[in-house]
Amino acid sequence: MVASCLSIVSFYGGYLRRSFTAAGLTSQTIDIDAETTIHFWGPKPGLSTTGKPPLILIHGFGPSALWQWRNQVQSFSPHFDVYVPDLIFFGESTTKSSERSEVFQAVSMGKLLEKLGVGRFYVMGTSYGGFVAYHMASMWPERVEKVVIASSAVNKRRKDNRELLERAKVERIEDLMLPTSAGQLRTLITLAVFKPPYMLPDFLLKDFLYKLYSDNREEKMELLMGLTLGEDDTLHISPLQQEVLILWGDHDQIFPLEKAHELKEILGEKVRLEVMKKTSHVPQVECPQRFNHIVMNFLCGSS
Repeated sequence: MVASCLSIVSFYGGYLRRSFTAAGLTSQTIDIDAETTIHFWGPKPGLSTTGKPPLILIHGFGPSALWQWRNQVQSFSPHFDVYVPDLIFFGESTTKSSERSEVFQAVSMGKLLEKLGVGRFYVMGTSYGGFVAYHMASMWPERVEKVVIASSAVNKRRKDNRELLERAKVERIEDLMLPTSAGQLRTLITLAVFKPPYMLPDFLLKDFLYKLYSDNREEKMELLMGLTLGEDDTLHISPLQQEVLILWGDHDQIFPLEKAHELKEILGEKVRLEVMKKTSHVPQVECPQRFNHIVMNFLCGSS
């Protein structure tokens, strides 16, 4: 109990919630069907028709959306109606369905937006969230206007998983993506961040593990096993109709930069690749001002 009261992670989580609230977003929960409940941050109910275009931010595997998009929410909310959902089994989003694929996540996000009366929208996804954003754009070309895929190898193959495990020096993907020890979390941070913090004491890492990685662990393992992208060594993606921005860190060790160049060739003619120097897998966190500037120019530029 004492450790919980002194939790640095809890204090920072409070700061993040205040940041989202200051950006005009409120924490909301909605049943999208009889089985699935989605938690999201979005414009206050009744104020969602501001005339600003909707922008959906889809988080990656790891902590809930609150922890992954702070700098983007603050930057984009003056220009867009920003919606930041927690994917299923992250944060307070849950389902009774046995479905676990990223396609199911995309369908669930579509149902959420229908419930909220959101018609056409922009979508941006990072890492695992990029898989979801890709499927949303592919399934609903009439609803999705532009797509941002950040640090997300939608074109990954089974061999990419093997190579990632070799870089991480772990035997199983859950040992990297769902860490249970300070050492495992330190490995993930080292791979995901270009310049990891010099001091990462075990007590702080254990606080992160307890607060941010312990919930719904079994279900999250099922999500990892349920991925349809990368299940074999054959690509199962096709070009998108929309304009696409691919954003990538030049030192990404989760999805190496070569995957970004290949993805650009696959997704069609209306694709732009921006490589951010001296960043790794989370450029939106490592260099938010530049990241946001690139995204803003893309979304607000003429088609």
